[in-house]
Amino acid sequence: MFSSVSAQEGNEVDVSTTPGSEYLLLDKSLQFRITDAVNSLYNFDFATAERGFRVMGLQYPDHPLPDFLLGLSTWWKIAVDIENKKYDATFISQMDKAIAKAEKIYKKNPENKEAAFFLSGAYGFQGRLYSERKSWTKATFAGKSAMKYLNLSKGDEELNPELLLGDALFNYFSVWIPENYPLLKPVLAFFPKGDKKLGLKQLEDVAQNAFYARIEAQYFLFRLYASEEKQPFKALEITDYLHSKYPNNPYFHRSHARHLYSVGRMVEANETSLEILKRIDESWTGYESNSGRYAAFFVAQYNDRIGNKKEAKKYYLKTLSYGEESESQESGYYLYSLMALGKMANEDKDKKKAKDYFNKVKKYAKRKHPAHKEARDYIKKNKL
Repeated sequence: MFSSVSAQEGNEVDVSTTPGSEYLLLDKSLQFRITDAVNSLYNFDFATAERGFRVMGLQYPDHPLPDFLLGLSTWWKIAVDIENKKYDATFISQMDKAIAKAEKIYKKNPENKEAAFFLSGAYGFQGRLYSERKSWTKATFAGKSAMKYLNLSKGDEELNPELLLGDALFNYFSVWIPENYPLLKPVLAFFPKGDKKLGLKQLEDVAQNAFYARIEAQYFLFRLYASEEKQPFKALEITDYLHSKYPNNPYFHRSHARHLYSVGRMVEANETSLEILKRIDESWTGYESNSGRYAAFFVAQYNDRIGNKKEAKKYYLKTLSYGEESESQESGYYLYSLMALGKMANEDKDKKKAKDYFNKVKKYAKRKHPAHKEARDYIKKNKL
């Protein structure tokens, strides 16, 4: 699906600015010059990426693109460990700067689609963070602003596929949100009805053809294919490409391990997960307890399936340790590690320890969670 080299990364690159275009987004010469910086961003070499974006900021001090890319760099520091709030203020400030510069351009020329694109994108990113922080009033305001400017940025074929990312996400999520979050229906009441099928098609287009929006589109695609669309092999194909292209990105690394595990490629999932755990021990940028929770569980499951109970127990305990470090006790990996350890303890005739593990499942899992019911049933059946 995804070629290993994008059009911008090949040997034959058009380095001329698009004739007659006033938009920096379409400047092929600039794209050529900053390809290394953009690739460094996604490969978690933030120092190199941000140095390139700051140089761009000196060249184009009144344009929102440099601040937007600096904000995108900060977003990826957040995304790998979404509960960590230490980058929030920096991120909001960078997107605010992009918004202020885009607003100046837009006020001078309300027909400027590029300005509307940056306003939509910056507000959209802020809305994503506010949603993660459950700041619903701020998220709603940012979301409405993003949608306003998204509608104003439509209709310029020259700017596709960069502009198409917002359109694609709207088409998909304007249907998905009411289906999954009925309370948010009023937010979407004043906007046109979306089309999930069209949204997926548009995301594929952006993922293949955009420069700035390409990796973001692929990020959304593999998540949607894995969870909402129930197409794990498509999700794996994308994460296989992303991990090979950006091997030092811990989010792509752990997502690749997860999708190998989900399609039953256990040997590869185990090898990939062991590499993640090694990088955590070596303090690689972005490799932390959240990634460790994923990786330790996959290694534990592999050893459990081949009958190596000692190693399985070791890595289930590591999963618990990483889960407690990242305060993720309600996650499935944590809960099912408790279940596995409880069953091992029961097999070893240590009923007290087994009961302790299953009681912890009941403590951390919501009552409707399948693990809660399984724990209750296991305690009753085994008279713990």
